[in-house]
Amino acid sequence: MDWEKIKLGSWGAVGGALVTMYVGFNVGGWMTNGSAEVMAKETAATAVAERLGTICVAQFNRDPAKTQKLIEMKDKDTWDKGRYIDTQNWAIMPGDEKAESGVSQACAKQLSTKS
Repeated sequence: MDWEKIKLGSWGAVGGALVTMYVGFNVGGWMTNGSAEVMAKETAATAVAERLGTICVAQFNRDPAKTQKLIEMKDKDTWDKGRYIDTQNWAIMPGDEKAESGVSQACAKQLSTKS
């Protein structure tokens, strides 16, 4: 047996495996199980917030002063619209004591498209 050829072939295989993993994780879209779980949780939280944002809009529509409050909200900066909605309590779901994370921003996004 030619140990030098086996050694060279082994190092080539190791190098090829490392290059394949580098390209796969950085360009090919591969991810670890932990990264996939984090991404799934973030996606689920965003979807829930957007769905609850629709309920927030419905609660906004029941507000007798909604026209004036919509004008006030639209005059605010993008980052401050969620806080404004929190002060109006539209984002608090029936039976809850406080708004879920992201609901106020989702609601602001939906209300910003109203005329």
